[in-house]
Amino acid sequence: MPNSIRGRLALLVLASITLVWTIALGWSYRQATREVAEWDDARLVQLAQFIVLLDQNDLSILSKARIDARTEYSRHPTRVTATDGDEAPREALFQVLDANGRVLASSAHLAPLGAFASPAEATPGARIVTLGGRPWQIYVLQDNASGRTVRVLESTNSRSDLTTGVAHRIAKPIALALPVLALLVWISIGHSLAPLKALSRAIRTRDAGKLESIEIGPTPVEVRPLVDAINQLLSRLRLSISRERAFTADAAHELKTPLAAIKVQAQVALVTQDSAQQQLAMQRVVQGVDRSAHLAEQLLLLARLDEHHKIPAQPVALVALAQDAIAANEPDAQRKGMSVALVGEVHSEVMAEPVLMDILLDNLIDNAIKYGNAGGRVEVSIRRNTDAVMLTVGDNGPGVAPEDIARLTDRFFRITGTGANGSGLGLSIVARIAEYFGARLDFGTGISGQGLAVHVSFPLPTVASAQIASTSRI
Repeated sequence: MPNSIRGRLALLVLASITLVWTIALGWSYRQATREVAEWDDARLVQLAQFIVLLDQNDLSILSKARIDARTEYSRHPTRVTATDGDEAPREALFQVLDANGRVLASSAHLAPLGAFASPAEATPGARIVTLGGRPWQIYVLQDNASGRTVRVLESTNSRSDLTTGVAHRIAKPIALALPVLALLVWISIGHSLAPLKALSRAIRTRDAGKLESIEIGPTPVEVRPLVDAINQLLSRLRLSISRERAFTADAAHELKTPLAAIKVQAQVALVTQDSAQQQLAMQRVVQGVDRSAHLAEQLLLLARLDEHHKIPAQPVALVALAQDAIAANEPDAQRKGMSVALVGEVHSEVMAEPVLMDILLDNLIDNAIKYGNAGGRVEVSIRRNTDAVMLTVGDNGPGVAPEDIARLTDRFFRITGTGANGSGLGLSIVARIAEYFGARLDFGTGISGQGLAVHVSFPLPTVASAQIASTSRI
């Protein structure tokens, strides 16, 4: 089997056509053979019907004549082909009996064969008998009107070329047409595959940095899905490269400041002779390293979420995760004299992933503590309504200006004037996790009309699975 689609299609099409033509030729040959046999039978019947109508005088004349039963006459009588039985002279013999079985007339050459020694019986058609070591066709006709019985005998033609001639006339144009058909099939398939050649040429000549969609003009419906799939792949590559470049730029930009601060503090520790100042510088180095490590972890988490890999969701109990997140952030809250409480406790489950939900809760509570007032309060509430489970983390701190609300989920956005240390990625990660699991993120007023409240509404498990699957295919 050829490796090329064009060669394979041409071979399969021609093989199929040849097979169909061979079957048709065999069927035609069989039908022609049957028709010739029926024609031979019909000639005997017609001859018998003609003889039964002759009077005694005509019968006497006919019995002395030779009845030539050949089916073909050559245009050149002197060039009779020895292998063609249809052109060779063949004699038809007959016998006519009256109603009493008395012979009225008989062919002169019939007696030596002893063909009609037995009683005559009418037959529905011609049959084959062996006389004098040769096969003959015989037909018996009984005429009720005249009472006569006519028996007609004709030697069979074993060298007839009627059926083979029909087959030859059918096969010859087919054999001559096959090369022409092969050429037309080859050209037609090549023309049909031209869009694939254009597509491969467009891909082969394209620069590695050019990821725009491929357009090759009108394409067949069979090629269009391939072009669409390649364009979708190019689109995903563009998005992936764009995210990679953004990640690299963001990481370089955000890590530059803490690394520079670490370097400065390390240089101070190296040159100072004051042990207290040296210890302070080393503490700031450790703090800078911790901040850089936390920033790197946040950036890597965002990069993994942006890849849209399928994350299996499962029923997650929000109350247990909220209690664990509150306990994990309790030391930071105590350092600021703040209290963190779980209110409105409802034992509700959402379709999510426990680790990501733990990260979401940790970022929300950490932000509330970080940007809340010292001695303030943070409340985590879980409420369920008819179509969603709402998780809310609110504080009674200074809150956020209305013009900054829309930018809270932007990467590296930090509210100025708070004095809090952070990477500006916490709410970006929260927004990405919420989007992945089909949840809605909203911002509102915090406790007693003060501060900020972050609302994350998760769809109920009955509809969450479809939303997660849709999000993962983006």
